[in-house]
Formats: sequence, C-alpha cells, structure tokens
Amino acid sequence: MNKKIVFQDLGKKDYKVTWDYQESLFQKIVDTKIQNRKQETQIPTSNYFLFVEHPHVYTLGKSGDFSNLLLSEKQLEQKGATFYKINRGGDITYHGPGQIVGYPILDLENFFPDIHKYLRLLEEVIILTLAEYNIIGVRSEGETGVWLGVGTPFARKICAMGVRASRWVTMHGFALNVNADLGYFDNIIPCGIKGKAVTSLNVELGVEKINEHEVKEKILKHFSNLFESTFIYKE
Repeated sequence: MNKKIVFQDLGKKDYKVTWDYQESLFQKIVDTKIQNRKQETQIPTSNYFLFVEHPHVYTLGKSGDFSNLLLSEKQLEQKGATFYKINRGGDITYHGPGQIVGYPILDLENFFPDIHKYLRLLEEVIILTLAEYNIIGVRSEGETGVWLGVGTPFARKICAMGVRASRWVTMHGFALNVNADLGYFDNIIPCGIKGKAVTSLNVELGVEKINEHEVKEKILKHFSNLFESTFIYKE
C-alpha cells in the first residue's frame, strides 16, 4: 500500500483546466489498477492532492437541480462567472477567490476502501483546522460538509464537499471559505439546501483577511495525520 501523496499547489487556475488535469491523474491511477488486475502485476498506484483557487465559477453535481442556479447565462457573464455541470456528487456550489479548494485524488485501497469513512475524515480535517482558530466546526446530519451553529437559527456552512469515486479512486473534494466574497452565494441555493446561510473564516473571526498559506499548512498537517500519509511536494 502506497501512502505517499504527491502534493501540488496550482495557485489560481481555471476550473475546466483543473478538472481536465484531475481527470488525467484519476485515469492514470485507474489504468494502473486495471493493468494490475489483467496482468496480475502489483504496480503501486499513485495518490495526489491539489490545492487551487478558481476564478468565479458555479458547479452543479450530477444529481443536482439546475433551478438552484438563480442566474441567467447573461447574468453569469455580467458577474464574470462561469458554470459547469460536473460528475461529482452533491448539488450546486460556488468557487472563487478567497476560497481554498482541495482535490484529493487517492486510491482508497492504499488507505481504506470506505467512501463514508473518507468523507468523514475529510470533514474532520476541516474541523481540526477550524479548531486552531477557536472556531467550532461540526457535521450536520444528512448534509455533507462542515457547518457552524447547527441546531440554532444561525446555522451556516463554511466548507462544502462533493466527491466522485470509481474503483475506489477519488476526485473532486472540498471548498473552504477563508476570505471568500459571500455575495456570490446569493446567486444560488447552496448545495440545494434552502434557508441556510454560508460563512467564511475571516467573517467569523471579524478580520479583513486571513493568511491562506497558513490555513493550507494546517489542512495538510491534519490530512497527513488522519490519513497516516506523507506528502511529496511537487512544483
């Protein structure tokens, strides 16, 4: 089992370009698994973890409801945003500047073949990261992601999650609002859940801007610990 993970911070990158890159890494792992099965070889499969910041974009999961996007094509253009229907789980979400997006592309057979456990550990990574800022992040039953104030009239989502998995290989991942422009969430029904707000770490801490590099380091630390893995840094 290979628990080494190749890590790349892609910086600011177009959504479609990043999606295509994810697909290529995903397919590389799947092809190795198929080859191992057919030829009875034991070539180790790779694992990857990408950080990226996207320009303003709305994405709709494969089972999502298009009506949860509250903008016309022309309005999208006016806001400088794009829209994609994609192959992850979940409904609609927004990505943009000030948001840390993480895409783990893992062969779960290197760790544990359990999607439910995988999602819970992803949530735990974010919960532990928020705790370092004295923010109490929690799970909301039946709603993947990380929330604040669940069970109160002020429940709000700070981290959205949506993944795809095939042959135990994952792609897509999480989006943590750190210095996000929350106004862009007004144009959708986030994750298809009506009546619940969205928040960002800087808003919760009452500051204008948080050091995103520092947040990324904390995420990587907790991810490495929870997945008992080692990161290999790639430019």
